[in-house]
Amino acid sequence: MMAKKNNQTMNDVFIIGVGMTPVGEHWDRSLRELALEAMTAARDETGAMRPEAVYVANMLAPALSRQSHLGALLADYTGMRGIEAVAIEAAGASGGMALRQAYIALASGMVNTALVVGVEKITERVTAEVEAALITSSDADYESIHGVTQTALAAMIMQRYVFEFNLPEHAFAGFSITAHANGAKNPKAMFRRPIKLETYQRAAILSDPINMFDAAPVADGAAAIFLARGDVLPANLPFPPVRIDASAAAISAVAVHDRPNPISFSAAENAVRVALDRAEINLDQIDFFEVHDRYSIFAALSLEAAGFAAPGEGWKLAESGAIALDGQIPICTFGGSKARGDTGGATGVYQAVEAALQLQGRAGEIQVADARIGLIQSLGGTGATAATHILSTVETL
Repeated sequence: MMAKKNNQTMNDVFIIGVGMTPVGEHWDRSLRELALEAMTAARDETGAMRPEAVYVANMLAPALSRQSHLGALLADYTGMRGIEAVAIEAAGASGGMALRQAYIALASGMVNTALVVGVEKITERVTAEVEAALITSSDADYESIHGVTQTALAAMIMQRYVFEFNLPEHAFAGFSITAHANGAKNPKAMFRRPIKLETYQRAAILSDPINMFDAAPVADGAAAIFLARGDVLPANLPFPPVRIDASAAAISAVAVHDRPNPISFSAAENAVRVALDRAEINLDQIDFFEVHDRYSIFAALSLEAAGFAAPGEGWKLAESGAIALDGQIPICTFGGSKARGDTGGATGVYQAVEAALQLQGRAGEIQVADARIGLIQSLGGTGATAATHILSTVETL
């Protein structure tokens, strides 16, 4: 992709610093301490710049940490009293939506620099509390009131998909195998061991047909990105800036039963279409796609929604190896939610950090060769919200 003209570049929005904590069970660290590590790392890559605004992505802190008002809390804790700060919540799409709000602020010219941080602290609570918190992203009056969990809803979607398209047994294995192969080489990932097909086939069923390798583990973690407009880019950055070429978001019905087609992610489809139009590129120019693979079925439906596969054929991309690092459309390059760990509302910020590292050539053993344009998308609930961004390298400024 060619760089934009100079008069456009100055008004563009760039990622100039990134940071993230390892994903896992951080028993000895609080939510604010995790956020501090990621925010400090991102700022350090800019020469410790002070942002004009902080956007915090979080889904579960009010329920699990008994803490709201995270914008002020984290800006204060990290030594930035006096600036603008706000928390953004959109279930699992919170990170993508926080990035979008920051992008809009900078693109409008109202803000010149911003820090986006996604953080979740989940594992200190018992399973029942976590499940009760997670299901708040569904329709309370018609889904969660009946005791259905997020995994059960995903299982119903997956069951319908398997039936509708007559899939063979273990058709989704390729998603888990690919994610774990990549996660094994990511030092920040929760699970760093590859798995074989036989391992997937022997896995215990969580909610038929979803087995333990079809569902991502929820975990603690924080990720942050520092954004700046083109006209305030600092000199001598240690790494090349990454441009945000497009930002888009869309929603569909929250309740699965209210959707015209429960096995189609219409919000994801609309958001990708708009993002591609705004970036003025074609789908075949995308070098990798960071999908929100909270469940294997979500990865398949996301690939179909984006247009990489026809309806009912997203799973074939995993089976054929097309989603591997050297494949047609690499996904989950750092392990995705499945191997990295799913950090709830922070997921979209982790994706942005990982995409930036790919585009800067800093991904190490999991580097996508010649990566120039990346697509990232985080999902809220069972795909009711989709936040989508297109990022690219910058050849000239």
